[in-house]
Amino acid sequence: MGRRKDHSLLDQRLITEAAAPKPSLTLPDAIALIVGVVIGAGIFQTPALVAAQAGSDIAVLLFWLLGGVVSLVGALCYAELATAYPNVGGVYYYLKRAFGRGVAFLFAWARMTVIQTGSIALLAFVFGDYASQIWRLGTLSSSVYAAIAIALLTALNIIGLQQGKWTQNLLSAAKVLGLLLVVIIGLMAVPNAAVPVESASSGTWGLAMVFVLLSYGGWNEAAYISAEIQNKQRNIVRSLLWSIGIITAIYLLINLAYLRGLGLANMSQSEAVAADLMRSLWGAPGALFISLLIAIATLGATNATIFTGARTNYALGQDFSLFGFMGRWQQRPSTPTYALLLQAAIALLLVFLGTFTRKGFETMVDYTAPVFWFFFLLSGISLLVLRKREPQILRPFRVPFYPLTPLLFCAVCGYLLYSSLVYTGVGAIVGVVVVAAGIPMLLWNNYRQGRA
Repeated sequence: MGRRKDHSLLDQRLITEAAAPKPSLTLPDAIALIVGVVIGAGIFQTPALVAAQAGSDIAVLLFWLLGGVVSLVGALCYAELATAYPNVGGVYYYLKRAFGRGVAFLFAWARMTVIQTGSIALLAFVFGDYASQIWRLGTLSSSVYAAIAIALLTALNIIGLQQGKWTQNLLSAAKVLGLLLVVIIGLMAVPNAAVPVESASSGTWGLAMVFVLLSYGGWNEAAYISAEIQNKQRNIVRSLLWSIGIITAIYLLINLAYLRGLGLANMSQSEAVAADLMRSLWGAPGALFISLLIAIATLGATNATIFTGARTNYALGQDFSLFGFMGRWQQRPSTPTYALLLQAAIALLLVFLGTFTRKGFETMVDYTAPVFWFFFLLSGISLLVLRKREPQILRPFRVPFYPLTPLLFCAVCGYLLYSSLVYTGVGAIVGVVVVAAGIPMLLWNNYRQGRA
């Protein structure tokens, strides 16, 4: 009888272990995921806005180089947190250890209802806009494509981790190769005649950096795969350094191609800089090519955002009974199925709402930016708190020049939080209200647990 009970307990433990995140991601998988998240719609839209704030070609390239340096500073902070506290919840877990369950809950709520789902809807809208240039599906073509993309990519991630990661790897590879082709074409073009450009007034460098760092955003998603990456102590740091290096190099090269092919004046006045470059060199086929490339780029970013977003929902479900259904990790396939489904439902609702505003992309930027930078700032502060509170924790990687590096990171986050509130509109207020709606949800959950 005792032996049978022991076997039963062992079987139960094995089932629990099997239905949990497994280290299935290799270093190339992690790099593809991070590159896929970061290189989305931004690099095809923001270079013209950055050029409008610069007074010379050199200034444009310096802005993009500085963006890579700032991202590297943040990545070093995240590398310490992710290697010291590898957890599928990522930032949710760091905030819980540093500030308690209440703050962690609000972060997970914000990520589920604003940050991640807003980003998914934003990227899906861009995909729909450019896919419609290739093959239009009626008056609501962009929204239809957006909804199809969210549903299809969510289904692929539910089928299993292997399908999700191979989809990501292929999309990231196609995106990088396509961008490199644009770079080669642009650099081989006859240099555009220089046109005098009015120098940027003092202070506009800050606005330029807002646009630059918007394009670099997403490398922090490495925190959410820390429990699923192989040899995590080494590969988390290596994946961040490699991916940011690759992204910075691509961004510098693509901007150099824009400058050579269009010139600073034309670049700063362009509404679709990549399409204008390809149209000027290849005509209509060039514009069609770039539409296809942007569609692939945003599809890859959408897939990566869906993949990482569900991990926070899973962690939330494990800690709070109100969302307990999301805290189940399916054994076969190895995915947080219910977390993925709820995330898709909210993202589809945002697509539905964006359809009626007809400013889907702009509304989603306003909706997500202030909330994103607020919690980004808290994640930087959590590194300082946990260093002091838990000195006994093994830290395979330590941030160099501590505490200056995390303090610099926090200062940048604080500035961008301020900027996002100043430059955004009504959508920002809506995002803040939605996050505030999580407070009564937290109180209700605590009440339920108190009565249990």
